[in-house]
Amino acid sequence: MHGLDRVLEVVGELRRRLIRIALVLGPMLGFLVTFQIRTTTVVLAGHRLWLAYPYPNIFYNVTAQLFRLLVAYMLPPGVTLLNVGVGDSIVAQFEIAILLTLVVGMPWIIHEVGAFLVPALRRNERELLRRIGIPATFLFAVGFSAGLFLLTPLTFRFLFDYVRAMGLAPVLGVQDFVTFTLLYSLAFGVVFELPVFIYTLTRLGLVPAASWRQHWRAAVIGALFFGMVVTPDNSGITMLLIATPMVGLYLGGTWFAARWEARRARTLAPIGAG
Repeated sequence: MHGLDRVLEVVGELRRRLIRIALVLGPMLGFLVTFQIRTTTVVLAGHRLWLAYPYPNIFYNVTAQLFRLLVAYMLPPGVTLLNVGVGDSIVAQFEIAILLTLVVGMPWIIHEVGAFLVPALRRNERELLRRIGIPATFLFAVGFSAGLFLLTPLTFRFLFDYVRAMGLAPVLGVQDFVTFTLLYSLAFGVVFELPVFIYTLTRLGLVPAASWRQHWRAAVIGALFFGMVVTPDNSGITMLLIATPMVGLYLGGTWFAARWEARRARTLAPIGAG
């Protein structure tokens, strides 16, 4: 009975943390799909100020505004977006809203997940969790931003150059556009977490740095497979654009892991010698 009580206690704590996450992310998601951002100017003490305020609108909402910005920034001139399915525009809005909610609410999600895991961790594991929290968040933000603002527009321009070279009409379905943009950008955010993942496993003593160096060929194959799975097109170009930095990040994570092992060995050497 004691074991069952412990399991029920853990399940209850998990439920409480999930409810706390939903209470924050739910209203945020609802706001994105039911309000738009309007702008106005006011004159204050002789100075004209620009102000933004929310206004109810379930059709031209924040996600629709963001979608138009993405289209203007991502796609080359002359590309036509088509609403192929009847509900494609609605699905696209909710996909954008869900991703934006997760990105903006990620600090709260990490806080709740950490609060749930900390009681089960040893002291050194809790210290490691606090140490990698900021680098992991920073790397995800850098990877996601690089994918969204740099590599995804570059990929669209590159692929549509082939379309024009073949004399085809440059058209794209709205669902394909949103799925490609979000998955591709999110994939770069996940890829940039690879050094933290490698460093963490080495710090915990689960995988030595030498093992990462020894299996670099398998890492290359894994990077290609990951790029093939997460990219929604079948050109192979986008796969390489993800796999190439992934291999570089793998090598960088391996270097940091080896550096930590060497520093730890120097620290323990006098103790061993004594």
